[in-house]
Amino acid sequence: MSDVTFLPPSCEPCDPPGYAVLALPPEIDFCNATGLLPLIMTAVDHHSDGLRFLVLDLTATRFMDSQGVRLLAEVRRRTHRHTRLRVVAAPKGVPSRVLELSGLRRDVPVYDNLAEALRLEDGPDSDPEGAPDSGPGSGAAA
Repeated sequence: MSDVTFLPPSCEPCDPPGYAVLALPPEIDFCNATGLLPLIMTAVDHHSDGLRFLVLDLTATRFMDSQGVRLLAEVRRRTHRHTRLRVVAAPKGVPSRVLELSGLRRDVPVYDNLAEALRLEDGPDSDPEGAPDSGPGSGAAA
């Protein structure tokens, strides 16, 4: 079964300033979702002074159930109001479909790849207190 110890560490040396990127495990379900939350929040707390964007990378995640949705919603709820949550999920993957069906995709921007999620922009999502973040994979109208 899944183990919560395989969450890779943040890619601090390659993260753009103000960003934290966390790659999530191949499976997110009832076996590991509650254990992932403290790991994610520890990474957020580690960057608390200047964290503008938290990017959760689900590209390696092949399975995610409702506990994964609950995990992302809880991360979103617990994250400081100046920090924006972005999610990366392969467009045809299970996590992307689960996010769509759950409705969470309306509240959290989902990008098709990490490069899009890390793109620095001068737009509404560059201001964490501005309009909702809407990335190319979010389905938001331009």
